[in-house]
Amino acid sequence: MPRCWWTTPSPYSRTSRCPSTMTTPDVTAWPAQSAGPSSRVRRPGGFSGESVRQDFPILHRTVNGRPLVWLDNAATTQKPRQVIEALAAYYGAANSNIHRGAHTMSREATEAYEAGRAAVADFLGAAGPEDIVFVRGTTEAVNLVAQSWGRANLGPGDDVLVPVLEHHSDIVPWQMVAKQTGARLVPIPLTKDGEIDQDAYRDLLSSRTQLVAISHASNVLGTVPPVGEMTALAHRYNAKVLVDGAQAVAHFPVDVRELDADFYAFSGHKLFAPTGIGALYAKPELLAGMAPWQGGGNMIESVAFGETTFAPVPHRMEAGTGHIGGVVGLLAALNWLTSLDREAVAVYEGDLMAYAGEALATVPGLELIGSAPDRIAVLTFTLAGRDPASVADWLDRDGIAVRAGHHCAQPALAHYGLESAARASLALYNTYGEVDQLVASLRRLQESA
Repeated sequence: MPRCWWTTPSPYSRTSRCPSTMTTPDVTAWPAQSAGPSSRVRRPGGFSGESVRQDFPILHRTVNGRPLVWLDNAATTQKPRQVIEALAAYYGAANSNIHRGAHTMSREATEAYEAGRAAVADFLGAAGPEDIVFVRGTTEAVNLVAQSWGRANLGPGDDVLVPVLEHHSDIVPWQMVAKQTGARLVPIPLTKDGEIDQDAYRDLLSSRTQLVAISHASNVLGTVPPVGEMTALAHRYNAKVLVDGAQAVAHFPVDVRELDADFYAFSGHKLFAPTGIGALYAKPELLAGMAPWQGGGNMIESVAFGETTFAPVPHRMEAGTGHIGGVVGLLAALNWLTSLDREAVAVYEGDLMAYAGEALATVPGLELIGSAPDRIAVLTFTLAGRDPASVADWLDRDGIAVRAGHHCAQPALAHYGLESAARASLALYNTYGEVDQLVASLRRLQESA
């Protein structure tokens, strides 16, 4: 029996077909796995980064003659071979447009696409696939909510609360819709350690508040706010809550109904899936009342010059041909990630982050930014006497990839009096040995002065 490129049955058909023509690409040419050294002994039976590195071909390449150390995971994660194979298999044997196609390959592609929607719903704990809208990523999801829900529900005298912590993608769309509607964008300040100031938040909530937009985890400080508690407070004022889960979903399980989030968005490329695909969850009653943001193919029921009727949700929010291959890759990524013991993964990442923080503290002149007690594995830092871009360039010479700049979070950096910083962000495939390489390179840089 040939292997299917999807494994979750479609909720929109009775069976999932696995075509006899499906083939799997030959990946034997990829470099062999080579686990780096570890400077710390882990508990028996626990998860370790080395245990999954064989699934990531790119982690075994060299950069500038050195083994790649990928520490830019907050910008994008690398893709396991299961995702790469799924994409190659889809484009090699099943490429077709979806919905309304009468031929076999269109049916197969449609089933794979809708299986991806069902997998996202299950991954987020949504009630069903009809609550999931496919988008290009978190940025498009926030813009969709701002332009569809926001323009219909915001007006003069209304407030949208957004923490200073946020990524630009969770600030700019609300600035734009505030100007369009006459609403007011209100920043929620941070504490010294990079947490959202909960006292200030409670004071800012009022009958004027219509929406609160919160990151589930910060891309620059790593802060994980008490989203459930903040959502419950907002709901006391009948305000809606949008949660930006771009940085969260790869690090810990999410249950949107437990959070009681009204909207939840994430990007596939930060979740070991392809770029250009993401998902928006919306509560059924909200999604049902949202007008289409974009018009065109796929989102219609019928079109006449006198009147157009739209498809039911979620399809009416998905104009044009979707990123079908991206959904196939996202499904493969979700299948891969959920096959792991995610509790053990979270413990490993927490231990690795703690180790990295202690190790980086030994580098002369290095200062870590943000110290919230609840954090994901993001380590943003400055190095005395060094421009962040020059730090990233130095590390790149040693094959170590980090990010430098404002990280699309200028207000958060400004809170610390900074315009830019370097950032090392960890994922489940990173190792203690890679942290040691980062620290050793930074120490050599400081000693070179």
